[in-house]
Amino acid sequence: MAEPRKKQLFGTNGVRGVVGRDMTPDLVMRIGMALASMRKGTIAVGRDTRTSGPALCSAVKAGILACGCRVVDVGVLPTPALQYLVRQHFDAGAMITASHNPPQYNGVKIIDADGTEMGDEETIKLEQRLFAGSFDVQGWESVGTEVSAPHLIEEYIDAIVRRFPPGVGEGTTVVVDPGSGPAAHSTPAVLSKMGCRVHTVNATMDGTFPGRLPEPSPEGLAALTDLVIRTGAAFGVAHDGDADRAVFIDETGSYVEENVEFALMQRYMCRDRQGYVVTPVSTSRRVEDICAETGCRVAYTPVGSIYVARTMMDMTASGSTVLFGGEGNGGLIFPDHQHCRDGGMTAAAMVGLLAEERSSLSSLAGDLPAYCMIKEKIFAAEPAAVVDMVKAQFADERLDTTDGVRINREHAWALLRPSGTEPFMRLVVEGRDRQSAEALYGEIKDVTGAAIRV
Repeated sequence: MAEPRKKQLFGTNGVRGVVGRDMTPDLVMRIGMALASMRKGTIAVGRDTRTSGPALCSAVKAGILACGCRVVDVGVLPTPALQYLVRQHFDAGAMITASHNPPQYNGVKIIDADGTEMGDEETIKLEQRLFAGSFDVQGWESVGTEVSAPHLIEEYIDAIVRRFPPGVGEGTTVVVDPGSGPAAHSTPAVLSKMGCRVHTVNATMDGTFPGRLPEPSPEGLAALTDLVIRTGAAFGVAHDGDADRAVFIDETGSYVEENVEFALMQRYMCRDRQGYVVTPVSTSRRVEDICAETGCRVAYTPVGSIYVARTMMDMTASGSTVLFGGEGNGGLIFPDHQHCRDGGMTAAAMVGLLAEERSSLSSLAGDLPAYCMIKEKIFAAEPAAVVDMVKAQFADERLDTTDGVRINREHAWALLRPSGTEPFMRLVVEGRDRQSAEALYGEIKDVTGAAIRV
């Protein structure tokens, strides 16, 4: 049987690289040419705040224009804002962003007309055009035209606000840390329009990211934590570099682990209806606990938000009721709003959740089932071969091979999967208690260690 075709340049969420080395204006221009050769019509282009953004944005626009498409430059905005606008108005989109990567990186995400990131098969076709230089370059009389429309982000802001009762945030103080990224304009505006009193930190757009790195790790959120405590806020929310994710600090200044965040939001979204929750095999087993509690069902996917989003869309198209989805990394998908991770919508939903529950974030998080999770990277020259050895060693157990191999036991589970872009594997182990998690972790490490030595 023939090997399935794989993406070569694009990863799970676009193509990224170090600017001037891997990510060059020439490459980005050719991506624009390939996109415009495949998606005729009007293409929206946006970017995050990185210093290389203007150069690469100009490059992708040059490629699109050269192949005869119309460009609408929507300016600096979150990726989910561009996705919302593409679904509403355009034939495709290109987002210049490297999401959570450090400042020296940048990249391109391609958005299809339905507002989701371009799927694997179409991305492979785009890559083939790129590698072959197969572009529909136009003559002088047929090149594209460009207009600027930075005001369109207001549509995205208002679309989120309309999802909630008027004034739902009145009496609630919130602190927002957009990390010097594009959500500096959108998330504070969303929460203010919901009635919240909003304080900000790192809310000046700056591609050098002077306050913290674009990845909102617990270690980098000291300023947010301090402001939450000093202002008596109900919570603090922080975004990654393109604001498709959101993470939270509770009112005590404690970091809310992302799988806990997922479970809280899942319970909120499933409170009145029954249906499906869609998430990757890497998400905490709390998802199953909350499904049992609310009468819902879980559908697992490979790791990657695009697989979650497209599974949600396919299930809905086939008649299933899909209520919620996303990943255990702060990337949550609200299908009634749009089928992509949306950090601004997540921040707004937390306001709605707390208003309805009339309880504190720390109290709600403390009521969830307790788990112990261990995460690790395991480097190996041939990760796929190591995964195969683990499959063979645990063949008598309940295995899920949706993505790598997941070993399911009553009190613990583990996922081992190769990285899509680098020579290592990601290992996630979770148990009802530390003893169960560490026991399974030790068994897997024994096998992977032996495989790597071989």
